[in-house]
Amino acid sequence: MSRRGKPSRMYSDNATTFKGSDRELRFIHQEVIKSELFKNFISNCAENNVEWHFIPPRSPHVGGIWEAGIKSMKFHFKRIIGQSLFTYEEMYTCLTLIEACLNSRPITPLSSNPDDLSPLTPGHFLIGTALTAPAESDVTEINIHRLDQWQKIQQVRQHFWKRWSREYIVELQQRSKWATSTRPAAVGDIVIVHEDNIPPLCWSLGRIEAVQPGRDGKVRTVSVRTKSGVVKRSVHKLSPLPV
Repeated sequence: MSRRGKPSRMYSDNATTFKGSDRELRFIHQEVIKSELFKNFISNCAENNVEWHFIPPRSPHVGGIWEAGIKSMKFHFKRIIGQSLFTYEEMYTCLTLIEACLNSRPITPLSSNPDDLSPLTPGHFLIGTALTAPAESDVTEINIHRLDQWQKIQQVRQHFWKRWSREYIVELQQRSKWATSTRPAAVGDIVIVHEDNIPPLCWSLGRIEAVQPGRDGKVRTVSVRTKSGVVKRSVHKLSPLPV
């Protein structure tokens, strides 16, 4: 609440720490109700109650999207960290940088303007705009023993970004069976262009301006307008936004 503000609903699993917090908050609430001094306070806050919902025990699949995000983060983070030891401050900084990477993913176009390539991201729901990060030099290929404390954290973030962003883009491009037809790329669609060596929190977005169908009528090549101009790409190098 100190970071994001007071929510109206909270969803979590049945971890013992969460259940204990729920009992403690309920106890405090009952004590406040008994006090005559806080009746006015209660009446003013009655319409701002926070609902805490728990998913069934031992059923992480009920968590849906947030459990999937946690799984994706843990999968790559464990392999990047390995046997490295971090202080609390280093680990907290590293997790915050990775949090920004996850919340920078594009969801859907922000407007219907064909010249606007800005996407809606989870960061917009958190701070009202897209998340950004200062430019940092690439240290992924440098031996870890030659890096200072900050560069080690940057190296972890850059390794995570390369692994996770590549996996996320592949998930957006569903490869269905050849027996069923899918919606082809169309003019006006906003897509993620597969590019190498993209810095963290940066996504190469573009809008399809023209399609070049083959002799069989299937669209395999399109012209995409990006910030750097119009480029021609195969549809296999493009991923539509999830929404």
